Amino acid sequence: MNAKVLGALAAVALLAACAEKKPEMAAASGAGAATMPTIVPGSQEDLVKNVGDRVFFDFDKSILSGEDKATLDRQSAWLGKYAQVNVQIAGNCDERGTEEYNIALGQRRANAARDYLVAKGTQTARITTISFGKDRPTCTESTEACWAQNRNAITSVK
Repeated sequence: MNAKVLGALAAVALLAACAEKKPEMAAASGAGAATMPTIVPGSQEDLVKNVGDRVFFDFDKSILSGEDKATLDRQSAWLGKYAQVNVQIAGNCDERGTEEYNIALGQRRANAARDYLVAKGTQTARITTISFGKDRPTCTESTEACWAQNRNAITSVK
């Protein structure tokens, strides 16, 4: 009788082993398969990862630096490659200053980035601008390092 039980258990184990997929096979096919995230060309993720989506400004300024222009040059080339993509440029400020002043400064920053892209060949109709002033900080600490991060113009795919 022990031989019959052992034989039955061996048969069940053999069937179970055949029914299971190896982990590497399961990952390669079917629903629930492990996949590597891919970046869709022309997407916001593509812009952020491969080009850069923001430029930064000095305190109380809306003048583009050489580094900003290099980022915008990459954005211009990227926009040329993806002619179907429209973008919005949002101007932002740090927490200092009045709401009204920062809205105006943020708009000047967004306009500076837009004007540079247009000068490089991007059609004006593909770019909208908005100012959030100090209402959308990327960093919330009251330090110079944090304020420097918040003085920006961010390009977003629309």
